[in-house]
Formats: sequence, structure tokens, C-alpha cells
Amino acid sequence: MAKSDAVRITTARSSAADDMRSRQRRYAISMTIRLVCFIAAVVAWPGVLSWVFAAAAVFVPLFAVVAANAGDQRDDGFSLPGNAGAHELTARDGED
Repeated sequence: MAKSDAVRITTARSSAADDMRSRQRRYAISMTIRLVCFIAAVVAWPGVLSWVFAAAAVFVPLFAVVAANAGDQRDDGFSLPGNAGAHELTARDGED
């Protein structure tokens, strides 16, 4: 009997600590790339390549903040626009 693909049994999001750790890691990696771009701009100083590295070092923080703030984007199935209220529990007639 062949094993089937793994099935996700919960739609629970990751913990706040795990989410924060993941965001900090992405931001640290982006800032490391920025530092490397600054150093490369200084090393390649007389030339067009130094301006390319300097521009990258200026614009990397913009993308780093956006990437770090991109949280857990999993779909929990309860907030679909066309399915508003589809998962709500309702009382049967005569029951309170």
C-alpha cells in the first residue's frame, strides 16, 4: 500500500514567537545583503558598478521591511469573500 501525501490537520497559525523569529531572520538576511552591497560599492569605486551597488544598498531596506512584515499568509478557509458565513454554526429551529 503506497503512502499518500501528508494531510494538514489544522489551520492554526504558527506561534507569535515563531512568526517574530522568522521575520527577524528575513530582515537580518536582507540587512546583510545591504552591507555586502555597501562594501562592494566601496571596493568597485571608480566605475558604474559601484553606483549599481550603492543603489542596491539604498533600496534593499525598502524591500527588507516589506518582506519582514509579510506574515503568515496561509489561507484558513474561513475568510473567503464568496463564502461569507458558510462555516457559521446556526441553531436548528426550536433549539436555543
